Amino acid sequence: MGPENTSALQLVLSADPALVAIVGLSLQVTLSATLFAGLVGAPAGAFIALHRFAGREAIIIALNALMGLPPVVVGLGTYLALSRSGPLGSWGLLFTPTAMIVAQTILVAPIIAALTRQIIEDLWTEYREEFAAMQVEPLQRVFALIRDARFSLVTALLAGFGRAAAEVGAIMIVGGNIDGFTRTMTTTIALETSKGNLSLAIGLGIVLMAIVVSISALAWWLRRIGERVGG
Repeated sequence: MGPENTSALQLVLSADPALVAIVGLSLQVTLSATLFAGLVGAPAGAFIALHRFAGREAIIIALNALMGLPPVVVGLGTYLALSRSGPLGSWGLLFTPTAMIVAQTILVAPIIAALTRQIIEDLWTEYREEFAAMQVEPLQRVFALIRDARFSLVTALLAGFGRAAAEVGAIMIVGGNIDGFTRTMTTTIALETSKGNLSLAIGLGIVLMAIVVSISALAWWLRRIGERVGG
């Protein structure tokens, strides 16, 4: 193991204050964006899955396309909206963690919506006749199917979390990568690597991978519990 890797492990194991602050902000931004995207994307995806209306196919195609939305485009659009000359400039959100959450929410919401639509649509095929016989109201169908598919929807949330956790371009544009204020794990890794400070970059990379693996393991565990309870 090289000296850079040894130093990186020391930073992680010693809970270096700078590293802890960066990790804390990253989790705050990523988890908040995933939560907001889930609150918007899951009901929207379920609604699209359960209703037939003009333009539905176009919306589904758009959602699938937005799953690959370039982060820098989202960052640019959010920057223009939040800049002083933009429509939301008076809010003073540019170069703040809030702006970063907004950008990540825009990126993640289409992913959760598209995956939710597919999950709920498959479930709706199974329960359609039963709901029709019971004369369940449309809104009640949405929430009933979301509840029934809640463990499957964990996968959709996990996909959104993974996209948000790995994001660099959008949050760098709207956050400014300000030391001690808007600097996250991914933006710090990019910056410190370019500066040749590999110890901090590798240390943050280790922490980022550990977080992603831990979240994936938790999601898998929750789904297994749900399958056992449901079975």
